[in-house]
Amino acid sequence: MAQGCDSSPASTPPLNPATPPRKTRGQVSKPVVICLVIRWQCSSPAPPSVLLESSNGRGSRHSGTSLLKLQTAQLFCGEHPRNRRQPPWPKDWLHNPTLLSNPGCPIAGLEVALTDLQSSRNNVRHHTEEITVDHLLVRRGQAFNLTLYFRYRGFQPGLDNIIFVVETGPLPDLALGTRAVFSLARHHSPSPWIAWLETNGATSTEVSLCAPPTAAVGRYLLKIHIDSFQGSVTAYQLGEFILLFNPWCPEDAVYLDSEPQRQEYVMNDYGFIYQGSKNWIRPCPWNYGQFEEKIIDICLKLLDKSLHFQTDPATDCALRGSPVYVSRVVCAMINSNDDNGVLNGNWSENYTDGANPAEWTGSVAILKQWYATGCQPVRYGQCWVFAAVMCTVMRCLGIPTRVITNFDSGHDTDGNLIIDEYYDNTGRILGNKKKDTIWNFHVWNECWMARKDLPPGYGGWQVLDATPQEMSNGVYCCGPASVRAIKEGEVDLNYDTPFVFSMVNADCMSWLVQGGKEQKLHQDTSSVGNFISTKSIQSDERDDITENYKYEEGSLQERQVFLKALQKLKAGSFHSSQREAELQPSRPTPLSRDSPRSLHTPSLRPSDVVQVSLKFKLLDPPNMGQDICFVLLALNVSSQFKDLKVNLSAQSLLHDGSPLSPFWQDTAFITLSPKEAKTYPCKISYSQYSQYLSTDKLIRISALGEEKSSPEKILVNKIITLSYPSITINVLGAAVVNQPLSIQVIFSNPLSEQVEDCVLTVEGSGLFKKQQKVLLGVLKPQHRASIILETVPFKSGQRQIQANMRSNKFKDIKGYRNVYVDFAL
Repeated sequence: MAQGCDSSPASTPPLNPATPPRKTRGQVSKPVVICLVIRWQCSSPAPPSVLLESSNGRGSRHSGTSLLKLQTAQLFCGEHPRNRRQPPWPKDWLHNPTLLSNPGCPIAGLEVALTDLQSSRNNVRHHTEEITVDHLLVRRGQAFNLTLYFRYRGFQPGLDNIIFVVETGPLPDLALGTRAVFSLARHHSPSPWIAWLETNGATSTEVSLCAPPTAAVGRYLLKIHIDSFQGSVTAYQLGEFILLFNPWCPEDAVYLDSEPQRQEYVMNDYGFIYQGSKNWIRPCPWNYGQFEEKIIDICLKLLDKSLHFQTDPATDCALRGSPVYVSRVVCAMINSNDDNGVLNGNWSENYTDGANPAEWTGSVAILKQWYATGCQPVRYGQCWVFAAVMCTVMRCLGIPTRVITNFDSGHDTDGNLIIDEYYDNTGRILGNKKKDTIWNFHVWNECWMARKDLPPGYGGWQVLDATPQEMSNGVYCCGPASVRAIKEGEVDLNYDTPFVFSMVNADCMSWLVQGGKEQKLHQDTSSVGNFISTKSIQSDERDDITENYKYEEGSLQERQVFLKALQKLKAGSFHSSQREAELQPSRPTPLSRDSPRSLHTPSLRPSDVVQVSLKFKLLDPPNMGQDICFVLLALNVSSQFKDLKVNLSAQSLLHDGSPLSPFWQDTAFITLSPKEAKTYPCKISYSQYSQYLSTDKLIRISALGEEKSSPEKILVNKIITLSYPSITINVLGAAVVNQPLSIQVIFSNPLSEQVEDCVLTVEGSGLFKKQQKVLLGVLKPQHRASIILETVPFKSGQRQIQANMRSNKFKDIKGYRNVYVDFAL
């Protein structure tokens, strides 16, 4: 008997027509008839011969042992039944991979010449044509078609039996669901995969296959076994396909019943990530590029690089049918804290050995760099980069995903739902010894999925945060946490709901540190979690979704939910002793006569006791390179004279709330008559702040006031975000697929000093094959210039161009332009 054939895809090419030239979207590729037929004649003791026949009828004969690796149709066969009393194949042969990889020999019967997987037609129907039309990519729970072309005769139902085999992962297993065997003839197959006959011709048969809506996503190998009435037994490897989640399928756990939402959260390959501060929210354009070349392969590689796959690949592949499981795996793999994930996080302001996170304008360059370097983490990312890359991966896999920004986002490290902030007597914010912080903004993802692991009603949008902040079950990931559970204070539901609850609804406690003692200044119930934002559906506007996360600040419902969450944390032994200590008046402060704040009523502000209010007001827009002019407003609401001493300071902040050194201080003495209001003018010159400014361009100004007749201190602060002039992008002429297009990019140096090492980066899915970088060199003070870029759009529809300019003085002057690309005439 001949030696068995190697059944691995790497050494045995699949039975498929040659790859046709790329077609215009919507056209269906016609099969190219190239027949490679293998005939093994088992009656002869000599080595089997292999006849390679092309469509012109010519062929050449070679020894079977020398040509096994060149065959195009992988053929599994047994001895002729007439030569043996018993059939050569055990009844369970199709369940035994060893038998499949060590075949015998067939006789003439129903013989497959080639297969057309109908990639172009199927991909359009499955909304994957943006990825490719050259390879089969389908979604679970939805049928796809393929055509089998036969030699000599056609398929005869009732006499021939065609059985399909699909396998995924390195260890496919029937029990785990990573291997399925199902028949074309049987209507009551035990397999959840099904196949049925569409059309049957003289020498060809079109069939439909459908994966169950719970099938594991990933790369599959498709095989068939033909049991012919003439006694022959043959098996073929037809090729590979990729199976994705299906938000169009009502039975899929990621089903979304709104087509506009599916277009936005699955199909849209660009968007905006909101940054800045609650007083100045700016959209940052981003190229998600989930359908760009090789991105689907990179996403599947990412799953295979996870710790779960490395530890137990069989179980990991079997669990890939669950969006809850897949989302946790992806969330952990976006950061590199536990593994060779995609991105290294860096909040140090030192990026000399990598890219400043503010320079990125898209996910494609990051994912391709990770893939090209052998899956080495890319340097560097911060929260919005982690969230944007995760959005790309999840949309590519078929899970509806959006990017969320939370302004004044709490980071509660001890789980007591209190963010503690410490100030000195100049009003300067101090480094937090507990590491609690309020991030100026924080960015995460929401993914849409059913949650059968939770009580009814907690499916839908789920929070997933890939920024490595705290560990979850031993790895750095966060979620999925039900948004509804967060709003209702159900912090005992999986996953990581207490941490997410604190990001949007923790209270903030301010402390004055003086003489080694801590004095409570104020506990604010509404400063955390503001203007929670995401891009609108099919619009460039911003949606405020704060009400999805919490009830209105100051309402009784909001306080009741906070109390419920706190009680659940205590009942679950989450840091209960720490919280009990917080509720006792045990801190050594001069204000021991003040009782702890009731959870049902807001605390009394120091300004209410002193009856003086302080407030900052900007006089001009805070533009980079210009002086910052503002006033301190002081109002006496009492009928008595007030003498105030106010210490003012300014310091740069990182967007995660970490303070840098102060660079400006002042002291004001203000006397107020009854009911009088006064302003104290302030100015911080560019020369004072320029060398201390962080990449985030955040300046926090603070005022700490005291009145002679009262021990109370009044604290007020304001975060200023400096703005740059944006890049202007003009499209010169109509944008048409496969037609040259000129794009003008206008940029300027906003500073009154020369800047060096200027680099312009431009990208856009469907418009540029790869990210464009233009070295600009030196730009003189206030200099304005433009360049013309040439490109050829290769995808139609709504597209976006993203641009960024960096220099030695600034890193993220950005701009964007939406472009509609027409089909070629």
